[in-house]
Amino acid sequence: MGMQITVNGRALSVAADEETPLLYVLRNEAGCKGVRYGCGLGQCGSCTVIIDGKPVQSCDVPVSAVAGKSITTVEGIGSMDEPHPLQRAFVDEQAAQCGYCATGIIMSAKALLDVNASPSDAEIKAALSKNLCRCGTHQRILRAVKRAAIEMRK
Repeated sequence: MGMQITVNGRALSVAADEETPLLYVLRNEAGCKGVRYGCGLGQCGSCTVIIDGKPVQSCDVPVSAVAGKSITTVEGIGSMDEPHPLQRAFVDEQAAQCGYCATGIIMSAKALLDVNASPSDAEIKAALSKNLCRCGTHQRILRAVKRAAIEMRK
């Protein structure tokens, strides 16, 4: 059974079973390797994408639930030549040590900044509460999100 989904503004015909986690479809059929498998339980945030403006853990969502919705992955917000302000801020602040969690954190932060251009520290922490980082760069991550917020307001 085939279904249509929209990933990073591009229509994609999916042949996967309806209950296949969106994460697998994004990585294997859409080629979005920035969406990472972490826990597989929707608890670590490594697989976070934005679906219709909301951050969602893609390992916990069947692909059938996103038909007709807009899905944005880290590949859809910037490139090496033209990085998104969040991507640039993560590099400038050295916010990613191992980098495994960074794409999910960036997507959660983007969803926040899309609706709140000037978040407080508490609002940033709340928005990132579903994203785990074991490297201990939390203060750098916070600085990167604040730096990107300033850049995006310009």
